[in-house]
Amino acid sequence: MKAFCEECRDYEEYRIEENVRTKEIKNKVIHFEEKIAYCSVCGSEIFASELRDANIEAMDSAYRITEGLITVPEIENLLEKYNIGKRPMSLLLGWGETTLTRFVSGDIPSKTYSDLLIRIGESPDAYLELLISNKDKIVEAAFRKSFDATTKVLSKTNTCIIDTKIESACNYIISRSVEITPLALQKLLYFTQAFHKVFEGNFMFDEDCEAWVHGPVYREIYSKYRNRGYNPIEDSLEQFDCFDLTESEREVIDAVINYFGCYSGKILETMTHIEPPWKDTRAGLSENEVSNRIIRKELIERYFNQVYEKFNMLNVADIRDYSGDLFEKIRGNLA
Repeated sequence: MKAFCEECRDYEEYRIEENVRTKEIKNKVIHFEEKIAYCSVCGSEIFASELRDANIEAMDSAYRITEGLITVPEIENLLEKYNIGKRPMSLLLGWGETTLTRFVSGDIPSKTYSDLLIRIGESPDAYLELLISNKDKIVEAAFRKSFDATTKVLSKTNTCIIDTKIESACNYIISRSVEITPLALQKLLYFTQAFHKVFEGNFMFDEDCEAWVHGPVYREIYSKYRNRGYNPIEDSLEQFDCFDLTESEREVIDAVINYFGCYSGKILETMTHIEPPWKDTRAGLSENEVSNRIIRKELIERYFNQVYEKFNMLNVADIRDYSGDLFEKIRGNLA
């Protein structure tokens, strides 16, 4: 790619370097990865519009993650799922008719507005109740289109259709756990992914995890359960008894639940903090610095292959030796 270099007085190729930047937004200090362009000819910093847009998105994402706010893509997905326009959705919620338009354009919603959008996005039943209760606020055509779309979403949920493997793994873990918090769920998904690669030769799901402050996090699952905070997921277990997993996939997850699920979310977080995949990915970041860096799958594969060999693992039951070893390493820090 090229951009205009003021020193060279011409359009030149440029290289990109990443730098952690600190910025204060609404009295909140955030950290995000800023991409900076440098001329490949003279080395001067140059302006690249595409990087400016990417940096604005990274800054916005870091702030929303820090504050637990809904993102623009999540709002767009909500509107698409329920087949409702920005203006009618605003009216249903009792907001100004341009409110959703502003949020989709990048304005940051308040925590109250954000939490309401997250709730109806996660619960088609809650949205359907809102739609029916406020149908007089929108035109009949908009109501009918959204009603039909929402009933289809509910029908799909009730017939147990799972779109992704990570959703299946997530549902299976929750349904087989006595009590589990979103924090613990994230770590069990991470260990499931790692040990499935070790024993079966492939990763169970396509999604990448990110090296957040509290350990590896799968963003899609975080968004789904963000409102639970550090509390256990106490929804009806019947809704999680829906998954599409092979026998070998279930065997790996069962072993992970047996040998890691016995620990609290905070202990599991500490375990992942001493492992190279998370530590190496966060190299150069401070302890509480927000980051969306992806923990590359090759890092996970390399490290857990070493674990496999070190503990002479013959079957999934041998995961017990590794989990016990990790706990012994961190036990002193927990006292």
